[in-house]
Amino acid sequence: MQTNFSAAQLADPHVAESEKILRKCVHCGFCTATCPTYVTLGNELDSPRGRIYLIKDMLENGRPADKEIVTHIDRCLSCLACMTTCPSGVNYMHLVDHARAHIQQTYKRPLLDRLTRAVLAFVLPYPSRFRAALKLAGLGRPFIGLFEKLPALKPVAAMLRLAPSSIPAVSAMALPGVHAGQGTRKGRVAILTGCAQSVLDPAINETTISLLTRLGVEVVVPEGEGCCGALVHHMGREEAALASARRNVDAWTRAIDQGGLDAIVITASGCGTTIKDYGFMLRLDPAYAEKAARVSALAKDITEYLAGLDLPEPLRKPGTVVAYHSACSMQHGQKITRQPKELLARAGFVVREPREGHLCCGSAGTYNILQPEISAKLRDRKVKNIEATGAEIVATGNIGCITQIASAAKLPVVHTIKLLDWAYGGEPPKMS
Repeated sequence: MQTNFSAAQLADPHVAESEKILRKCVHCGFCTATCPTYVTLGNELDSPRGRIYLIKDMLENGRPADKEIVTHIDRCLSCLACMTTCPSGVNYMHLVDHARAHIQQTYKRPLLDRLTRAVLAFVLPYPSRFRAALKLAGLGRPFIGLFEKLPALKPVAAMLRLAPSSIPAVSAMALPGVHAGQGTRKGRVAILTGCAQSVLDPAINETTISLLTRLGVEVVVPEGEGCCGALVHHMGREEAALASARRNVDAWTRAIDQGGLDAIVITASGCGTTIKDYGFMLRLDPAYAEKAARVSALAKDITEYLAGLDLPEPLRKPGTVVAYHSACSMQHGQKITRQPKELLARAGFVVREPREGHLCCGSAGTYNILQPEISAKLRDRKVKNIEATGAEIVATGNIGCITQIASAAKLPVVHTIKLLDWAYGGEPPKMS
């Protein structure tokens, strides 16, 4: 794609990076076939190619974002299916991230939209605040119908619908500490506690720590780490995202210095995609660029890490038929497609893949709150394909997908690690 940026514009390293990305696009349109919003809405401007044209026009002309571009960028899930499909290597993720930051800086949203986004940014990345908000959600449930009738309040209704009726207790394993491996030490890793997942399903990390330590891996829960920054990053709140990244880089660097790490294990693939991008996000910060690159290189999804271990034979082979849902952040963001399915099959599960596995379930961070109608269409399409497999249970590697799919599926939905832990001697996951 030909570009016409001035030398002054290209002096901005963010613009220069976006210009390189734009030049790689050859207008082929392959991305439209796998873009969930284009497949759902049929509007060229709701495809990666259409959004690239809008972003190019906005950045080249150095103008503030307007209602049209905000509408179509907001509808993007950042599922990154387009990057898997693109034959030219267009890094749409970095381009749309730049566009979102530009929107945040130059566009004044309607009041209720601003308030909703501010509340999400204030609450979700902080487990104690999120826990308190979920406890209060019951007070708002009687008004869901009313909120849904008012377009500006539909995100509030979506939040209330997604809020669980009960919240697990705070996990002791989320506290800073070291969990020693059993027998001969086979490795030493840090684990991301994170934010939303630690509130919604702390058993995911509990199970991960239990399995890893049984396998002889020492697990460190570092002091000072927290939300990876993905939630605010995808809302264009770049300074907040970078602050989260720096805090985590500092926490993990201390753990590296205090005994070394073989990996930083992540059990939420949405977080994994962002942490693996810390090196890029902090590339312009001389105090953090090298440290962030080291952290990104160590980051591994739990299935990615387990696939690299010399695993023993499973203690039991359940034979359960499992529908494996590959989260977009897993298959498109991190290009992890083989390991989870192979681990499940080796553990004695019968793995089935739903049709249209490349399409997003509609969760996408805060997307199912901010774009509830499109999200619901994608969720229902995903659930229909999953249930058509005839599976007994759904496995996936991202808390957002678990919450989204479970809100409409008749099947139980669990994290992949819970099934693997079961096969290797742990407790069976809840099937209801």
